[in-house]
Amino acid sequence: MTRVLVVYYSRTGHTQEMAEAIAQGARGAGAEAVCAGVQNVAAKGLADYDAIVIGSPSYYGAMAGDIKKFLDETIAVQGTLRGKVGGAFCSSARISGGNETTLLSILHAMLVHGMIITGGSSTFPYGPVAVHAPDDDTTREECMAYGRAIADLAAKL
Repeated sequence: MTRVLVVYYSRTGHTQEMAEAIAQGARGAGAEAVCAGVQNVAAKGLADYDAIVIGSPSYYGAMAGDIKKFLDETIAVQGTLRGKVGGAFCSSARISGGNETTLLSILHAMLVHGMIITGGSSTFPYGPVAVHAPDDDTTREECMAYGRAIADLAAKL
């Protein structure tokens, strides 16, 4: 069975809501999906998953410090993530809150690991984003569709 890990940092709960919808989508595609706050995930366990999706709020157009610290710690597992599927998602306080730059910074770290990155839909090409809570059906559905796409790609590989 395909294993998907959805890791997030969420101070307000908005990014967590997105993470849960992505995990739900992955489960809908037949994957085993684990959704966990970054404080509960160790870099050494990442190799156990076929796909890893990381979410962060955007702070000053960049990922939260907790996510950056976690990604810095993944240097200890360099080489073990090559060929795994990766993706990112983000929330911000406003439309111009830096979602895309935050997503790209997470994706850059995944590319350094040799991960296979999949984008989102034409609406969210770098991965799902939300302004505040993912309070509309479109954003929740995009998150679930992203989880399904991640799980489907990982299963194919």
